[in-house]
Amino acid sequence: MPGKLIVIEGTDGCGKATQSDKLALRLMADGLKVRKVDYPNYQSQSSALVRMYLNGEFGSRPEDVNAYAASAFYAVDRIASYKKEWEEFYLNGGIVIADRYTTSNMIHQAAKITVEPDKTDYLDWLWDFEFNKCGLPVPDKVIFLAMPPEACQELMRGRENKAGGVKDIHEQNSAYLAHCYANACDVAARYGWYKIDCISDGGIKSIEEIHNEIFSVVSKVIGRA
Repeated sequence: MPGKLIVIEGTDGCGKATQSDKLALRLMADGLKVRKVDYPNYQSQSSALVRMYLNGEFGSRPEDVNAYAASAFYAVDRIASYKKEWEEFYLNGGIVIADRYTTSNMIHQAAKITVEPDKTDYLDWLWDFEFNKCGLPVPDKVIFLAMPPEACQELMRGRENKAGGVKDIHEQNSAYLAHCYANACDVAARYGWYKIDCISDGGIKSIEEIHNEIFSVVSKVIGRA
């Protein structure tokens, strides 16, 4: 019997890595079978096209590679990761915590499409391509960390990105990140993601506050509430 797939999602710098790490560790401490996965999977050769894209080798602006082509780069990386690293674990009842997933394409690539019905057409294509045709599991719960872009920019200031280097073509483009955040809020509403507002009373919520809300939601999904 398949396990559960929980996705922690949001725009760059919102705390996905921190929160997915904390969630996985807490669930493991409770004696559950848990595996954490990260996308892009920079340790794998399957992320080569993603790295080339983000490093600006196909153009210095995100829009230089259209949403469909860029999505295919990311999908290849996810498929390789699933088949090689966590398919058997998941199908045998394990809990998988994903720092980003197909849902990141819904945020970052759909943001390149500004008119309807073109955006809806893309989102429908992406769902069918990854979940139906490629056979990736549909998440049991997507938790969206709603952190406004100005707060994300402040949190990212001076730190290395996940690839361990300088900011990529997404992270360098503040206008694009702001557009991605607006699109993320729209997509989260469309697909019924659980939204956590990371700002309260004019300040960023503490890591522990956000973690506790995530844990409460996930506990219900895995039947531990």
